[in-house]
Amino acid sequence: MLVLGLESSCDETAAGIVEDAAAPAARIKANIIATQIEAHRPYGGVVPEIAARAHLDIIDELVTEALHQAGIKLTQLDGIAATCGPGLIGGVMVGAMTGKALAAVTKKPFIAVNHLEGHALTARLAHDVLFPYLLLLVSGGHCQLLLVEGISTYRRLGTTLDDAVGECFDKSAKLLGLGYPGGPMIEAAAQKGNPKAFALPHPLMHRAGCDFSFSGLKTAVRLAVTEAAKPLTETFVADMAASLQTTIAAIMCDRTTNAFRLLAREGVHPTALVVGGGVAANSAIRASLTTLCHKQGVPFFAPPLALCTDNGVMIAWTGLERLRLGLTDSLSVRARPRWPLEEMRANQSAS
Repeated sequence: MLVLGLESSCDETAAGIVEDAAAPAARIKANIIATQIEAHRPYGGVVPEIAARAHLDIIDELVTEALHQAGIKLTQLDGIAATCGPGLIGGVMVGAMTGKALAAVTKKPFIAVNHLEGHALTARLAHDVLFPYLLLLVSGGHCQLLLVEGISTYRRLGTTLDDAVGECFDKSAKLLGLGYPGGPMIEAAAQKGNPKAFALPHPLMHRAGCDFSFSGLKTAVRLAVTEAAKPLTETFVADMAASLQTTIAAIMCDRTTNAFRLLAREGVHPTALVVGGGVAANSAIRASLTTLCHKQGVPFFAPPLALCTDNGVMIAWTGLERLRLGLTDSLSVRARPRWPLEEMRANQSAS
C-alpha cells in the first residue's frame, strides 16, 4: 500500500509518502518539509495566523513535489491521511481540508490522524518496535508518558502539570538571547558550558508519580537572568544552557523510571522505551535515556533526527497502520485543537 500524509498542525508544512514495505529502509518514498522558522523568528514563537496562511500558500506545491519524489501519480495512492488535531486549529484545518479534497477527487480512503499518534508510531516505521512499549512524548506543546498498547490504544501514565519541556526550552532560549527555535539553540550553547554552574530546581524530582512540571524551572532561569550583569556574557549563557539541559534530562529520567516501576508493579513489561517529538532530537536527553534503558534492561528507540520534528512521513505511516486495520474516516470528520491520545479508543468506538 501507498499512503500520502499531510502535516500542518504547527509551523511545518509537510507531505510524506510511505509504502507497506518489509524493510524499514524501504518504507519512505517521499519526505517534503517546508519550515516557517524565519517567518516566526522575529516574534520568538509561532504566530497562529501567520502559520495558517503559510500552510495555505504552499501545501499544494508540497503534495506535487512528494508525488514526484515518490515517482507515482495521485491515483496510485491507496489512502490519504492528514493531521486533524491536536494543534493550531487554523493550520490543522488547512491540512485536513486538503486531504479531504484529495480523497474526494480520487475516491480514496481518508484517514484522520492524531498528530500525537504520528509521533507515537514513528518508532514502528523506523525500527519495527512491538507493542506494548513505553512512550516519552516530548515536544513544544506536549510532555507525556504513555503506555502504547496498540493502534488507538494508549494509557497515559503522566503528563505535564503546567508547561511542556519544549516550551521551557523556547522561553529559556529567548531569555538568554539565543533566539528561536529554542531547543536546538540551547543544545548548541550547552556544548561550551558547565552543566554544574547553576543549581536549578528539579520540579517533582524523587516524588511519586509520573507527572512533570517545568514552570518553576523556567522561572528560575528568568530570575537568574534578571539578577545577572548585563549584557549577558557568553560564559553565563553557555553555563545556563548546559545546566538547564542537564536538569531537564535528569527530570526525564526520574519520571520515566517511575513509569517503569509503576508498570512492573502491574506485571506489565514494555518491549522498549520510545522517545518521540521534537525534543527527542536533543542528544543529551537521548544519551541520558539510553543509560536509563541499559539499567532497566530494555532497548531504547528514538526516531532518526529527520523524523523527530513534525513531518508528513509520520502522518502517512500512521495512516497506513490504521488503513491496515480498516480504520478510515468519513469526510465529515472534524478538525480539533485538542485531541488527547487516551481518548482515541472511546472516540473510535463512538464512530
